[in-house]
Amino acid sequence: MEFYDVINSRRTVREFEPEAVPEEVLGRILSAAFRAPTNDHMRDWHYIVVQDRATAARLLNIIPRGISDADMEQLIRDWNLNDELQQACYRSAVPKQYRMLSEAAAILVPLFAQKTDILHPENLSHLNGFASIWCSIGHVLLAAAAEGYGCCLRVPLGDEGAHARAVLGFPADYLMPCLIGIGKPKAGLAPVPQKEIDLNTRIHRDKF
Repeated sequence: MEFYDVINSRRTVREFEPEAVPEEVLGRILSAAFRAPTNDHMRDWHYIVVQDRATAARLLNIIPRGISDADMEQLIRDWNLNDELQQACYRSAVPKQYRMLSEAAAILVPLFAQKTDILHPENLSHLNGFASIWCSIGHVLLAAAAEGYGCCLRVPLGDEGAHARAVLGFPADYLMPCLIGIGKPKAGLAPVPQKEIDLNTRIHRDKF
């Protein structure tokens, strides 16, 4: 697939076919992850690949199985989601948070070294490691799309990061920015409508 075709075809996938991702494909995707730019030239990243169903179940058992209609409407109000397409996206995505990961062929758990308090940085440079791992995650998403697979993301809420550490045993000075579900997209999935962006309103020349 050509590079810009990959860019234009990548979509978040939250429903998967019940089939594994071949090991050689996972290998290429994870190799691409380590080609991303890094803040310190060291790429102090690790990826845990969770394919064992029992381990996945323990990892995910902290995530709510769904959300009531009333709670969904309250979330939309609390988060000031005023755009109709944005609301539709959240109404589709939020109830699938557990199922999308539990039904994925594998869960990829990216980890990065963080030496300072990420929630209370003294300056933006203290977030360089956090920025770099997201570049790596971006490579995962694009490589998966190039291979014909889809991904979904969940950023940990509340105690989910600590829970993942207890289940997976990663060191205290490594943080998990998200969980990545990967698998073959379910046949016939309707794409979630995307908000069209007029680039002329977002790209500025020499000044804002």
